[in-house]
Amino acid sequence: MPAAAVGLPLSTLNRHGLVAGATGTGKTRTLQLMAEGLSAAGVPTFLADVKGDLSGMATPGTASDRLRGRAADVGQAWEATAFPVQLLTLGGLGTGTPVRTTVTDFGPLLLAKVLGLNATQESSLQLVVHWADAQGLALLDLADLRSTIAFLVSDEGAAELKGIGGISRATAGVILREVAGLQAQGADAFFGEPAFETADLLRTAPDGRGVVTALQLPAVQDRPGLYSTFLMWLLADLFEELPEVGDVERPRLVFFFDEAHLLFADASRELLASVTQTVRLIRSKGVGVWFVTQTPKDVPADVLAQLGGRVQHALRAHTPDDAAALRATVRTYPASDHDLEELLTTLGTGEAVVTVLSERGAPTPVAWTRLRAPQSSMEPSAPDVLASLVAASPLHDRYATAVDRESAHELLAARTEAAAERSRRSVEDEARRRELERIEKDLRRPAPRGGTTSRRTASRGSDPLDAFLRSVGTTLGREITRTVLGTRRRR
Repeated sequence: MPAAAVGLPLSTLNRHGLVAGATGTGKTRTLQLMAEGLSAAGVPTFLADVKGDLSGMATPGTASDRLRGRAADVGQAWEATAFPVQLLTLGGLGTGTPVRTTVTDFGPLLLAKVLGLNATQESSLQLVVHWADAQGLALLDLADLRSTIAFLVSDEGAAELKGIGGISRATAGVILREVAGLQAQGADAFFGEPAFETADLLRTAPDGRGVVTALQLPAVQDRPGLYSTFLMWLLADLFEELPEVGDVERPRLVFFFDEAHLLFADASRELLASVTQTVRLIRSKGVGVWFVTQTPKDVPADVLAQLGGRVQHALRAHTPDDAAALRATVRTYPASDHDLEELLTTLGTGEAVVTVLSERGAPTPVAWTRLRAPQSSMEPSAPDVLASLVAASPLHDRYATAVDRESAHELLAARTEAAAERSRRSVEDEARRRELERIEKDLRRPAPRGGTTSRRTASRGSDPLDAFLRSVGTTLGREITRTVLGTRRRR
C-alpha cells in the first residue's frame, strides 16, 4: 500500500498547472487519468489528442496482470470504465465534428502568429481588420481576408486608409503569400461558418459526468501554428463569454494545452502579454488551464509563475543545456527533503514529482508519486466506435456542414464592380459632353458667303441660312441618337 494518497483538490484546479516530462515518461497517461477523475466529478474537460490514443477514453480499459499489479501497488480499486467523449477535428483532418471560426473572430494577433508575420506585417494586418470592422465587413474566411487586403492596396482602397495609415504593396504581398500558404495547408476548412461556440465545451452527460472533448490532431506537425493559436483562441473566447464566478468548489472546465511550446515559440511580445493576461484572469471564470510540454522552460516565466500545480515526469540531462534546464526546474519547486536534481532524472514511467495547491491555497510538499492506471482504454478506440460517437453528438448537426453566406469577398467585389461602372459612365458622359460642345460650336459658326453658280441654282427658292440649319439639324439628331443607343448597349 502507498505511504500516502496524493490528490488534486477540485477547488484549486482553476489555479492552473503544468504537466511536464521527456518523451515517453507518461504525460499522456497523466492527462487521461486527470480527465477521468474530473469527468467522474462532473467537470467537463478539453484536451488535444495529438497521438490519437486519448480517443480510447470512450472505450472501457482491458485488464491485464501488469495493470492489476500496478493498481494493487497504489491501492487503486480499478474497474474498466468508458467515459462520455465528444470528438472535434481541426482543419477537416481526423474523425470528429469539424471546428470552424471566422477570421474576424480569430483576430489579427493570433492570425499573425499563424502566418508567421513580423512586427511590421502584424501591424498592417491589424489595420486591415480594424478597417473591416469599422466598415461592418464580415471577414468570415481566408478569401474575405485576401479580397480585403487586395482592395486596400488598390487606388480606391488606399484612399480609404488616409488618416489612419496605409499598407505598402510589398507588405501586402508578403501577407497574401502567407495566407496562400496557409490555404495550401488546408486552413480553408477551419476558417468559415458555422463558427464554433465555446459554450459547447461545458457539457455534462445525462448521468452527470463531465463530457471529455477530444480534439483530434493526426497531423499537428504539419500545422503547428494553427493548432496552438486555435487553442489560445478557444481560451480567449471562453474568457470573453463566460461570466465571473470567482473561486468555486469545482471548476466549470479544465483545459489541457498540450504541446504548449508551439504557442510560445516565436510569439510576439503583444501575443505573450495577451496570453499571460488571459491565463491570469480566466481562473475567475471557473476555468483551469494546464499546460503540457517537455520542460518547464518551454513556458514563459510570467505564465509559469501563475501555475499552482505541477506534475513533473522524468527529465533527461544528456547535454549541458539539459543539465542547466534541470537545475532551473529544481529551483522552481518548494523546499524538499528529496534530492530533486537526482530524482527527476531517475523517475520511472508513470512516476512523477507532484506539488499542488492545498485547499488553503498553499503549495503542498513535493511528493514522489506513482500514478494510478487509467480505467479507460490506453489504445485508440475502434473506428466504428469513433463513427458512432460523432453521429450521436448533438454538435454534429450544428457544425458538420459549412455555410458560405455573403461577406467581405462578395461585398468588395460588388463595390469594385460598381466603381468600374461609375468610371465607365464618367468616360461616356465626358465623351457625350465633348460631342455636344462640338455641335454647338458648329451651330454658332457664321454661314458661308458666295458660292458657285451651280450651288446658287440648286438653292434657288429657299433661304441659304434655312438650308444650312436644316442640314445641321439632320446631323445633330443622327449623332445624339447614335450616342444614346451606344451607351445603352454598353450598359
